[in-house]
Amino acid sequence: MSESLRDRLRALPAFPDDLPEFDPSRAPERADQLFLEWLEEALAAGVAQPHAFTLSTAGPTGHVTARTLILKDLVDGQWVFAGARSTRKGIDLAANPSAALTFYWPEVGRQVRVTGEVEELSSEVAAADWAARPAVTEPHNPDWAAWALTPTEVEFWQARHDRRHVRHWYRAGS
Repeated sequence: MSESLRDRLRALPAFPDDLPEFDPSRAPERADQLFLEWLEEALAAGVAQPHAFTLSTAGPTGHVTARTLILKDLVDGQWVFAGARSTRKGIDLAANPSAALTFYWPEVGRQVRVTGEVEELSSEVAAADWAARPAVTEPHNPDWAAWALTPTEVEFWQARHDRRHVRHWYRAGS
């Protein structure tokens, strides 16, 4: 890395002083409850597309890839998303059903990382999701799938201006 770039990167401002406070001792018992609280706060703060997340997968070769998707639902502790089976994500998930979702809301200095196992949901769930997409011209897409990630770990990260960031974990079985 060039010295000038390194210096420029190190000179970038830290997080502002007016970020939300987060006290892990007051967090709800379940990760999905805290996620919904933080999502509502992101919406109230004007975060654009707070339901967008980075989906990270590893396919049959073990190479990791990532792309941005939209959270479709959060039901019974499962994070639901959708896409075509024939895409890289579909191929990766068929070969290796482990994945990570990362939500990042810089306006409030928050990140949520959800890791776990993914299962494909029923064709009825996928068809309903396909039909609900805006400007759908095809009434049915047999390549469309809906998946649900059941977390083994959820990490909540709250930035602080002094870089003494606060982390809180939920782990399956803990």
